[in-house]
Amino acid sequence: MGALVPLVLVLVVTGGRGAHRDTLACTQGLACRLLDPDVLCGMEPQGPNRGLALSRLRLEPALRCTGPVACSPCLEARLRLTVPRSTAAPRIPAAGHGGDAGRGAPEHGDASAQHNASGVLLLAGHTYASSRCVAVEVWAPIGTALPGRTLGWVTFRCFEAHLGSELRVTAYTPAHGHRRLSQQQRVPDCSWPVAQSAVPQCQAPRLQVSPGPKEVVIEVQRAMPGHSYTLRLYHNQSHGTGGPGHVVTVQSSNVSYSLPAEEVLPCLCLQVWLETQDPLRATLCPFSHDPKAWQRLWARSRLVLHAEAQALTCSLSSPCDLPAELIPCWQPAPTGPCQALPGLRHPAMGQGSQELGGLQPHPNLCVQVWSHGQVRLSQCLRDRALPGRPDDLLLLERRGNASLCALERGACTPLASFTSAGLGQPGLLEQELRRDVATGQCRQIWHHENSTVVTLWACPIHKYLRARWVLAWMGVLLGAACLLLLLLLKKEDIKGWLKSLRTDYSSEAPLRGRRALLVHAVEPVAERAACALLAALRPLGLAVAAAPGGGSGAAAWGPLPWLHAQHHRALRGGDTIIILLSPAAVAAAHQWDADPSPGDVPTAAPCEAFAAALSCAVPALAAGSGRYVVARLEALVPAVPSVLQAAPAFALPRETRGFLRALAAPRWRGRWLEPYVAAVAEGLRRAVGE
Repeated sequence: MGALVPLVLVLVVTGGRGAHRDTLACTQGLACRLLDPDVLCGMEPQGPNRGLALSRLRLEPALRCTGPVACSPCLEARLRLTVPRSTAAPRIPAAGHGGDAGRGAPEHGDASAQHNASGVLLLAGHTYASSRCVAVEVWAPIGTALPGRTLGWVTFRCFEAHLGSELRVTAYTPAHGHRRLSQQQRVPDCSWPVAQSAVPQCQAPRLQVSPGPKEVVIEVQRAMPGHSYTLRLYHNQSHGTGGPGHVVTVQSSNVSYSLPAEEVLPCLCLQVWLETQDPLRATLCPFSHDPKAWQRLWARSRLVLHAEAQALTCSLSSPCDLPAELIPCWQPAPTGPCQALPGLRHPAMGQGSQELGGLQPHPNLCVQVWSHGQVRLSQCLRDRALPGRPDDLLLLERRGNASLCALERGACTPLASFTSAGLGQPGLLEQELRRDVATGQCRQIWHHENSTVVTLWACPIHKYLRARWVLAWMGVLLGAACLLLLLLLKKEDIKGWLKSLRTDYSSEAPLRGRRALLVHAVEPVAERAACALLAALRPLGLAVAAAPGGGSGAAAWGPLPWLHAQHHRALRGGDTIIILLSPAAVAAAHQWDADPSPGDVPTAAPCEAFAAALSCAVPALAAGSGRYVVARLEALVPAVPSVLQAAPAFALPRETRGFLRALAAPRWRGRWLEPYVAAVAEGLRRAVGE
């Protein structure tokens, strides 16, 4: 009787079986056919107890393809058949069996059928989700073969499985007491070179990012048309990822998605994959070095301080992880620098509350967020009701009270050389501050938990500042009393000063009480201009004496003595001396400045009044004494002679406003001269034009 050996292969495939496209092959000398590609596991066909023996089972990865790039992973099962060691010469059955694998069963009555055997083999494969069983019928020539001899191999191709999944395959026969072969193997993932170019799950598309001023265009390239892809945007953080996915159905090889530029942050990542089981995902984080993305991130980040009863804590919230440090600092003035506290640097730990090493709250404490050498965020406790005063002094103690220094301006200054605004000379408060620390009047705001080396103290100094302000006010009052006494001793001068001040602010005659001496040459145009000036300056209250002229005084004294007396009086009284330049006056000035040569005869008389006035004015100008003002008639005199260039000069009538301001100096205020400017300028135009 022939040996009937059933072989069932069971495979578990996640996601359903689908249509099977299995193939069966056997080596030379064997004939085989597929009885049932999907037999119900546990209900396999039964056969006799004696038959072919199973000696080895081998599993190998393979691909099942419907197109060049449309393959799915599977496992190929190879089973080696041998002659059982307890098998005698079989008896040939009355009926023959046919095969479909290119090797048909021997016909009934054939002489070689006396040494052949046939049977059914069973293979069973299992995964965590499903199973599949296959029954195979095999014809094997036994003849005079010795027990244990290899008859050939049967290859079943193949059982589909997911990439990277585990599959256990068992081969056995229904007969009791026969050997069962079992093996477990992992299906290769996309690192298998054969799968990278043929399995769609291993063909991840490419992401291309094109930034713009208002939006960022994300392009999915090398996608398979007609397939659905998932494009996910998320924030890559150490405490988790977030962000919804965006599903795109691709109709061509490329598809794009627009993202507003305001949503681009350094930790924004993109991920795309094919809508299938266990796909290969393409991931890209292209904005980690984008300066504008970092600016948006810092603008959205928030630092909040929590002044709890036991210690100061803070929370730093941000959509992304921040490569930053939290540095507590001391800032007495709102606009002043913030002094970093030693030993209190802490790396930013992401979301949630973060302790600052047991630091006690104080109004002068701030916390700064430093990143890449810059202060990105800052928060202070200045506006909160906390123990301490803004003018407290921060002291650092090292190894006991013997070493105390004040933290300010980026350094720790020993108390012996410490000075501050309002505290007087260096070291003035050293003993007082040491006593305050020893007696507990200073408040400890930080102490290292595992060390006694460094301690920070906040010491009140307002009491010392108040005492020194009292002394300062006493000094001010004493100075005011001395000034009042000095003013009383000079009562007459004060009365004159008040009278002149009242005169200056009078609206009727703004220059009342002021005097001036007008010096001009003896020629018609100069005399007309002098008369026009005298008439125009009279409404301002300015008392002007003209030379030559002088009336009865000049007649009684003589022109030159009278002129010298008037000039001496003007210098002593601080009066203004006006030098009016006309053509004759300019000629006299040039002749006065020229070096006389022997035999030269002067063209002007030595007793001429203007030449005498120059003899008085030029030395005074050279010495820098007296109040001189030069007024030139711009229509007749193009420039001021060099001997008179030391005095302020004005071209009349064009610079009448500046001329009047020079006469009113140094007490000129406001715009009260404006009504007189036009009158003086018009009078000079008429005088020069006649």
